[in-house]
Amino acid sequence: MKSRPKNFIIAGVGVTSLLLLAKKENREKLQTLTHKMKSYLPTNSENQYEMKAGHPDPQDTRDNEMVSEGAMTSVNYYNNQQEEK
Repeated sequence: MKSRPKNFIIAGVGVTSLLLLAKKENREKLQTLTHKMKSYLPTNSENQYEMKAGHPDPQDTRDNEMVSEGAMTSVNYYNNQQEEK
């Protein structure tokens, strides 16, 4: 019984979107909006991080801090493993 209001809301959203997209001008507006939103997203974001990995810029202090923290984490882990042996 609890899912009944949720089902009505989902059905209402579906019907409303169908009615709004029935007009060609509304579909075109939605299409231009999606293209505009896609232009804000970075392209090849994975490649950007792959190129930067392991080669921090000396002037980029935030990145250098993350690299040093990560380096210390692995060193501390290695030291702890050696002490346990």
